[in-house]
Amino acid sequence: MKTSYFENGTLAIALFIIGIMSGFFYTYTINVNLAMLEVSGEIYATVQSLFNENVRHFIFFIFFFGGGLASVIALIANIKHYKTISFWLIALAGVIYIFGIIIFTAQVNLPLNYETESWNPQVLPENWEQTRDAWNQANALRLLFSTLSFVLYIIVLVIRASKK
Repeated sequence: MKTSYFENGTLAIALFIIGIMSGFFYTYTINVNLAMLEVSGEIYATVQSLFNENVRHFIFFIFFFGGGLASVIALIANIKHYKTISFWLIALAGVIYIFGIIIFTAQVNLPLNYETESWNPQVLPENWEQTRDAWNQANALRLLFSTLSFVLYIIVLVIRASKK
């Protein structure tokens, strides 16, 4: 069954948004987190709290939640292809993003963010390094999930391009 520009366009938009988020998680995991391992607890607590506060802005929220919304829109726009592998890859990419990024963040990263934001940098809890490490591991999982979703959208577009 032939796909329309609209159907593929919704995939391209989802791919773009999720690619931005994957790049965000990559940069944080591969650069920021590694640098933050080298600083004292006082600096870590201060800077991590600043990161958490400053990431809460309109553009970030558009991309963060937009990956889930764009995935749903892409799935709906491509519903007539429900008998194809590409449709189920679209569904899988969306499920991975929604559960692996949005819900996972709410359940894992946000509680850790709130914990670090409650710290007094001059009097850190004894387990501050474990909290830091848990946050870094959770962010690495978000990198994995966002990249997997991104790659699945690429695969769908490649499959479709190869059929023309």
